[in-house]
Amino acid sequence: MSKSLKRVKAALADAGIEAEIMETGTDTRTAAQAAEVAGCHVDQIAKSIIFRGETSGTAILFLTAGGNRVSDVKASSVAGEALGKADAALIRAQTGFAIGGVSPVGHLTPIRAFMDPRLAEFDTVWAAAGTPHHIFPIAPDVLERLTDAVVAEFTD
Repeated sequence: MSKSLKRVKAALADAGIEAEIMETGTDTRTAAQAAEVAGCHVDQIAKSIIFRGETSGTAILFLTAGGNRVSDVKASSVAGEALGKADAALIRAQTGFAIGGVSPVGHLTPIRAFMDPRLAEFDTVWAAAGTPHHIFPIAPDVLERLTDAVVAEFTD
């Protein structure tokens, strides 16, 4: 079991969440791939999109519904600073995850998070579990609480 997957399992367990992590057997790097494997609507995939705060220099997490696209302008507005592209090194250093498997939980360091209100329209959403081959189901309100995310409009 990878270190990343272990961190996600530990974060969920520490929060008292009994999420059954699914090994997909195939890549789930895209929302469409993950939705197909989970057997759900693409918007039930909670994508973890990471930006770099231009002022803070830190990674900022945007949890968005799989079919939505994050607006740079709106995301910068809710974050309170200009946002830029987060490179793989920053993402790995702050979250401990590689691009394609970034989980909303189990980060190496605390991260500011924002959540797309579209996710709250479902009873269950699915998120990456630290690898491109693992996903887990979670109630959106639990995801919001666990990530301490601010619900905000930041999509096109």
